[in-house]
Amino acid sequence: MPEPRRPARRAPRRRPPGGWIGAGLLAGLPALLGIAAEIAAHTGTLGDPRVGVQGSALRSDWLLAAGLALSLLAGVVVAGAWERQRHRRQVVVDQAEAAAADRRLLLSRLDHELKNPLTAMRAAVANAAAAEPGADLHTALGSIAEQLLRLSRLTADLRKIAEVQTGSLDSEPVDVSALLTEAVEVVGEQPDAAGRDIRLDLPRAPWPLPPVRGDYDLLSLAVVNLVDNAVKYTPTGGTVEVRARETAGSVLIEVADTGAGIDPTDLPHVWEELYRSPRARRVPGSGLGLPLVRAVVERHGGTVAADSRLGAGTAVRLRLPAATPEA
Repeated sequence: MPEPRRPARRAPRRRPPGGWIGAGLLAGLPALLGIAAEIAAHTGTLGDPRVGVQGSALRSDWLLAAGLALSLLAGVVVAGAWERQRHRRQVVVDQAEAAAADRRLLLSRLDHELKNPLTAMRAAVANAAAAEPGADLHTALGSIAEQLLRLSRLTADLRKIAEVQTGSLDSEPVDVSALLTEAVEVVGEQPDAAGRDIRLDLPRAPWPLPPVRGDYDLLSLAVVNLVDNAVKYTPTGGTVEVRARETAGSVLIEVADTGAGIDPTDLPHVWEELYRSPRARRVPGSGLGLPLVRAVVERHGGTVAADSRLGAGTAVRLRLPAATPEA
């Protein structure tokens, strides 16, 4: 036996700002004043029997003027409230549409990034299956292992970004000089850094850099990613400079390189998840390094920016609020 249909619920009717009672009072008050004014004009007894017709007429004029002023005021208040509500609804709609567009773009890029390793693994499996019994499968297994490692790094980076955006952060004083020194040492020990001149420039006089408040591990992750990214796109014999300065209550960290540079049309998109310029696809990567840096810096109340010139290099700047003694 089919389940009886429930009566459809009516959508709640929109109430004007302040409710129907408030709107009714605002709209009806001028009318009440007008009625009182007319009575006063005809009877000449507005509150005091001794007041004559001339005084009553004068008071009725004042009441009519007050009624018109209140009518105008009520209209302005109601119209303004409705306009604010309309603007808030439009902002919510725009934000929802922007979020949906970002999700579609991310899924499209994710599909593109997953397609290549999956295709390579399918080809390796097909070649192994078509090989004669006893043939060497080392090449096919090596290709599959390489693509699995690439997928593992991709999912790990996506998870890191999600955790940074939603997880809790430590809030401790962080020594920026020590942070940058450690990052340069870590990247300098990697094989890709061979043949690159990695320099560190920190102020010593008249005072060192102030600390910033935040999560040391996350800030270290962001800086190491940034320095590693600069080394990765800098050819052998090139230079990577890591420098920092105190400016206007904040600490400015800059990582500059003498790499190939970024095309001006690609520069606004380098902070987007999974975005990779066609010029950069020859270099291994997932397109999540700079978005991860941005997520960490913004969670710490900072900002990121980048400048680049084709054929000259790129400079990426991180600005973090300095920790004041009061904080």
